[in-house]
Amino acid sequence: MTSPIVLVAAGDPRSMGTAHGLAFADEIRAYTDKRVRLSLEGTGMSPAEALAVAELMLDAHRDYDADLFTEMLAMAAAAGISPAEAVIVGGYTDFIDTMRRRAGGSAFEDTCTTVITPDTDSGGAGFLAQTWDMHASATPHVFMLDARPGGRPGSLIFTTHGTLGQIGMNDAGIAIGINNLTMDDGDIGVTWPFVVRKALDQTDFEAALEAVVDADLAGGHSFLLFDARGNGAVVEATTTTTSIERLDGRPLVHTNHCLTEAAATVESARPDYLVESSDLRLEHATAYLAASPAHTLESLTALLRDEASICRRSASLDDYESSGAVIMRPRTGDMWACWGVPADNDFEHFRIPRG
Repeated sequence: MTSPIVLVAAGDPRSMGTAHGLAFADEIRAYTDKRVRLSLEGTGMSPAEALAVAELMLDAHRDYDADLFTEMLAMAAAAGISPAEAVIVGGYTDFIDTMRRRAGGSAFEDTCTTVITPDTDSGGAGFLAQTWDMHASATPHVFMLDARPGGRPGSLIFTTHGTLGQIGMNDAGIAIGINNLTMDDGDIGVTWPFVVRKALDQTDFEAALEAVVDADLAGGHSFLLFDARGNGAVVEATTTTTSIERLDGRPLVHTNHCLTEAAATVESARPDYLVESSDLRLEHATAYLAASPAHTLESLTALLRDEASICRRSASLDDYESSGAVIMRPRTGDMWACWGVPADNDFEHFRIPRG
């Protein structure tokens, strides 16, 4: 087992970004090179041309959240990458939606499974749990960030080198997870890690939901939100569409295809094996949760480790794998994170005190 490295970043946005960049400079540069290269698939573009597209997104990030933009720039400067490279290394899956629309890009990333179980089915304290699946080259870059921004909630964040945040929970009792969606409407806009972090900067559920809904996105994701009061929702959000489904007494499950009519109208065609995988994971996770009278840490760990469909291993067909997994319980402040393939590794326990 390899445990997640925990970096404590505290203070103002500049100091937090600098701490991140200095701690992982070599890893950030290596990961950036991989992601720029992957984003070029099918485009005929050079790296410089891809970076020119990413540069067009900088204003959108600054306008969405100036503090997060400052943190990203400080991270990039400390690590020795450009601001445009920081957009790609963090927001790669949204960036390839934009590249698909602009240049016929053919890169895909489509394998996460995320669930929310309501308090009533979970011993009075529900869970948000998910695998984080990606091109296997991402796995070495997974780590935990203990973010303590001045004047805003502190958060424990599962993320990757050079990325502001991917999955997390804050000390106000708000948790957020994600699934990638493969869209044809990608455009110049904000990439999803900014949305995750802005949601975690909020102190109430509706404000966190608003942070998601108000983002002018570069690509498509489902964002799953859950809080310590039992509020939950899944938002299918793309560059041109937004749909919200509220938690209402039954688990919410999402994989990597659009479930709402609005988003489905701009969803990109994907290889058959990715379509089949997303459908199967949705079916299996839904059936698993429906069959259980009560959801526990043990039952959700078993779900995330299920190699019949949920837990992925790298294969020659696509080189995707489950690079990690997270289980969060906002009402109690407990979080369990796993580095790498969940079937092979332990979940490490973290805790955010509930004020």
